[in-house]
This record gives sequence, C-alpha cells and structure tokens, in this order.
Amino acid sequence: LLTQLAEAITAAGEDAGVKLILLRSRGEKVFCAGASFDELASITTAAEGLRFFSGFAEVINAIRNCPLLVIGRIQGKCVGGGVGIAAAVDYALATDQAHVKLSELAVGIGPFVVGPAVERKIGLSAFSQLAIDATAWRSAEWAHQKGLFAALYADSTGLDEGINRLVAQLLQSSPAALKEIKKICWEGTEHWTQLLQHRASISGRLVLSEESKKAIEQFKQK
Repeated sequence: LLTQLAEAITAAGEDAGVKLILLRSRGEKVFCAGASFDELASITTAAEGLRFFSGFAEVINAIRNCPLLVIGRIQGKCVGGGVGIAAAVDYALATDQAHVKLSELAVGIGPFVVGPAVERKIGLSAFSQLAIDATAWRSAEWAHQKGLFAALYADSTGLDEGINRLVAQLLQSSPAALKEIKKICWEGTEHWTQLLQHRASISGRLVLSEESKKAIEQFKQK
C-alpha cells in the first residue's frame, strides 16, 4: 500500500493536468496508525525488515521529489509512520482530534525512517520529546505550536472548509512560483534517498531483536 501511495504521488507530479495534491485518509478518528503489529511480527530477516521499513521512506521521498505542493488533511490521530507522513507533506491542516505519538521505541525500535521528516518540520527538541517518551500522546494543539500543523479546526467540516479555501487560493497562484517555493523548502535534503534507506536498515535489524519481538507480542495481546 505504501509503495502504491508513493507511485501515485510520483505519477500525479508528472501529470501536467494536476496542479496540487491533497493527501487524505478514510474515516474520522485516525489519519494513519503506522505499521501493524502483525506485519512487524512477520518480519524474520534483515532483508525483509529493510523492505518493510522502506515503505514509509518511499512515501516521504515521493513527496519530497514531487514538484507539486502536497497538502495534508489530518482528520485524526497519527502514530509512528503516520506522524512522518504528516510531517513530510508541504502544508498540513488538522482537526483538534489529531493527536500524535511516535511509538516506535515502545516496540524495541525507533522513529529512524520518519525522523528526518519530523525533525525538519518541528525541530530536534520536539522530535526528541516524541521519540524518547514513546507512550505519551501529544495534543493537536502541541503539534500546531511546534509547526507540524499549519492550522487547526474543531471538526472535519471546518477542516474541509479550510482546505477548500487554501486550495482555491493556491489554484489562483503561479504554478511556476509554487514549484520554486517547493524547491526552496526542501533544500538540503538531496541525500535523503540514501539516508532513509540507511535508516530503514537500522529498523529492519532492530525489529529482529528479542526485546522487539517480546514487546510486539505484548502489544498484540492487549
């Protein structure tokens, strides 16, 4: 699914008829819950781990390399890789229910793949708070104050109204200027293809540890 999402973003960026990309998810309570425990438990080799964790790397890099602005509609909670996607979009609007948590350390790994995107958006201090206190939810207001979300709305109706206003405004803007803004915003990330692959290999290795397997099994039984 992550590979398909990355491919869809890349294809949209290459389509001359597309002006903007809106990234959204189904449902109301959760935007993206990250990796499933069943998927994590099924990883048996470092190569499998690398392939699995490369999925979020592909999405982040697809957003980074896309010449079009990617707007995020964050209507609910974000966990792990979901926080990474919310951080990677160029402009994220959210509801008050969009609490965030980087839970990776709680299952014996860490937010290595999404780390660069999250740190880039909210800074090292805020990222380290999320990464180290891996069981604590941060409110949508906290995420807004740190810069993860550009604006907050009371509910999905208000969120969609805000998105519609933003999209209408951007569609009246110079496409060439928007592309240059995108380039400037992502300057200094040219090495991320290699960096995120390396980070994925770290997660792929750690998820095979006894500590990680035990933690994952405990979460599955809850």
